[in-house]
Amino acid sequence: MAVVRPLKVVGQLLLRHYIIRITMSFQAYLDNIEAKTGKSPSDFIEMAESKGFTENGKIKSDVKATQITDWLKQEFELGHGHAMAIYALLKGKRR
Repeated sequence: MAVVRPLKVVGQLLLRHYIIRITMSFQAYLDNIEAKTGKSPSDFIEMAESKGFTENGKIKSDVKATQITDWLKQEFELGHGHAMAIYALLKGKRR
């Protein structure tokens, strides 16, 4: 029988033999953002255009990801991962 040692102690929880990885799909990110903000992906696309971040459905060449994620974090209180999901949406990701 092998001795299994803890990989990491987190509070009182001992993680031993298995590492559980939880991943969210892109759609799950968008669903969570809509639940939190009340804004759909198409709403974010329209707002980005009205704020001057995009033109004809594409991010303008002089706009940096940080500008968009900072806006989303400040105005909608999104975390970094969720803000990056909207950035990916604006770059054309659909799945």
